[in-house]
Amino acid sequence: MNHSLWQRHVLPFTLMLGLLAISTLAGDYVLHQLNLVWVGRYLGIPGTLLILGSLYYSARKRKWVNYGNPQTLLRLHEFGAWLGATMVLIHSGIHFNAVLPWLATLAMGLNVVSGLVGKLLLKRSRQFVMAEREQFKAQGLSAIEIESSVFWDSVAVNAMAQWRKVHIPIFMVFAVLAIGHIFSIFMFWEWR
Repeated sequence: MNHSLWQRHVLPFTLMLGLLAISTLAGDYVLHQLNLVWVGRYLGIPGTLLILGSLYYSARKRKWVNYGNPQTLLRLHEFGAWLGATMVLIHSGIHFNAVLPWLATLAMGLNVVSGLVGKLLLKRSRQFVMAEREQFKAQGLSAIEIESSVFWDSVAVNAMAQWRKVHIPIFMVFAVLAIGHIFSIFMFWEWR
């Protein structure tokens, strides 16, 4: 049975985003039910620290640091960024207090989406298209027929291959907005 690119690769991506949304809503709901909404106010701190810690993988990948197994660091990067994003999303809740934190939250959400594109979609999608090509070749299709059969899947994979060109600039926007939000908290915090 030939599973489509959607079923094997896009659907898991969608489920991961759904899990992020459900985790966020469930966490916020539980805090409200237990009358611990104040905890959510402080979840931004460990969430941000997890996101910052997950950047160690990027430093290792660019050889700015030499310590650590890249595969292990990638898994820690993915998990730390996902858990940190969940904590920050619970922190932001559904309360609209100011524009700057919501812009930072939006940028973070876009960054999570672009990171998931890189993790779940791109590598698996490339493998899927290569396997499709091999399958069609084994069936005796000509090169033109093979390329015609995988055309739309190849177009999707080529579009997804541009994800780093989006992921890193979105992270930079998120970082600037998050720093602005943190700075504004310290400026307007009631220190009494």
